[in-house]
Amino acid sequence: MKTIALVAHDEKKDALVAWAKAHEADLAPHRLFATGTTGGRLQNETGLSVTPLKSGPLGGDAQLGAMIAEEDLDALIFFIDPLSAMPHDVDVKSLIRLAILYDTLMAVNEATATGIIQSLVERRAVSNGFVTVLRKPVISLSPTRPNPRHARLGAVRDK
Repeated sequence: MKTIALVAHDEKKDALVAWAKAHEADLAPHRLFATGTTGGRLQNETGLSVTPLKSGPLGGDAQLGAMIAEEDLDALIFFIDPLSAMPHDVDVKSLIRLAILYDTLMAVNEATATGIIQSLVERRAVSNGFVTVLRKPVISLSPTRPNPRHARLGAVRDK
């Protein structure tokens, strides 16, 4: 069992909840933590048991940073919205810096989050004495569905 933090910026909360629902069976055996509103939504909208922390700007990012520094966190799933200004950007940068410093598994989008959770599932299967074969690649280089945010990104680049 691993300890996993689930965090999302406001514009990414829907995506994180949808991702967690899609991977509910894979996440369920692990100890899950989440900051503020994200934690509440995960508890209310999925069947997952999530330990809530403070909201990111009110100390939740710092709580996760402390867990990383104490080596009590195995993975950080943080759906970041790169196109929105964050008033607590300093806290976010500190959290990411600690995850890098302590070599913590970290995903900042759906593709890397899926890769991490599939890797943990595969490791759990091997450690339980049986081996599974993944039927699809862990990370696909071609998107399976169009991303509506790409249109917004193009508009930002054209300015």
